[in-house]
Amino acid sequence: MISFSNAQRAEVLTQALPYIKRYTGKIVVVKYGGNAMVNEQLKQQVMEDVVLLWLIGVKVVLIHGGGPEITDLMTRVGKQPEFVDGLRVTDQETVDIVQMVLAGKVNKTLVNLLEMKGGKAIGLSGIDGRLIECRQRDERLGFVGEITKIHIKPITDLLSNGYIPVISTVGCDREGHTYNINGDTAAAHIAGALEAERLVLMTDIDGILRDRNDPASLIPELTVTDVEKLRQEGIISGGMIPKVECCVTALRQGVRNAVIMDGRVPHSILMELLTNEGAGTWIHEG
Repeated sequence: MISFSNAQRAEVLTQALPYIKRYTGKIVVVKYGGNAMVNEQLKQQVMEDVVLLWLIGVKVVLIHGGGPEITDLMTRVGKQPEFVDGLRVTDQETVDIVQMVLAGKVNKTLVNLLEMKGGKAIGLSGIDGRLIECRQRDERLGFVGEITKIHIKPITDLLSNGYIPVISTVGCDREGHTYNINGDTAAAHIAGALEAERLVLMTDIDGILRDRNDPASLIPELTVTDVEKLRQEGIISGGMIPKVECCVTALRQGVRNAVIMDGRVPHSILMELLTNEGAGTWIHEG
């Protein structure tokens, strides 16, 4: 283990000061998922990062997925997961499982962890306060929702009272039906409705790569115009397309900037927000 002197620790904190000043009092929306969610050590570190940011005055909104846990429970009850274009086909039984896992087990586990790390957190689903209002996206997908409106008051009420909102991405329509919502999409729309300072999407890759097989080809910064060019060139392709589209959606709805970063790197959130180097691909309007 590397040992640091007290003077070195003080120097690190001093160098972080400009970034602390930038984000104190600002809203940062973090979409948490992928390997950082199923790896217990990484999960502990992400919660520590969130609590540290909260302690220095950053208004963190944590939005989480839970795909592996949903798949695990479906398998245990003898139900075979099915996907179309990367989206989970969600019949009535599956949406009940989704609600049970996301709004129940996963959400409350994260709230408990944040509290154990010294934070104050309250869990919400998109159904609470009709936070995420939606409609059916495609009949082929069943109860998969397309967001029609975000009602942000439940979130702003929690933020104004000093809590970390922890949100599971289950939504509802006006008739009361429950829907499974893509986590990245929900994060983009919630960040936009809040006019957040930054949207952070945690993934299982370094960010946007010029060569998907070469981590050293990471593109550290892009404008919205660059994004379209890279899509035409085929550099942004496959599963990265919807993530980038979510970032662009958030920017066009009022978010200052967005980042796609590797959640497998320990303390990557702090590296992204409190250092000059960052930890992924930063996207902004230009």
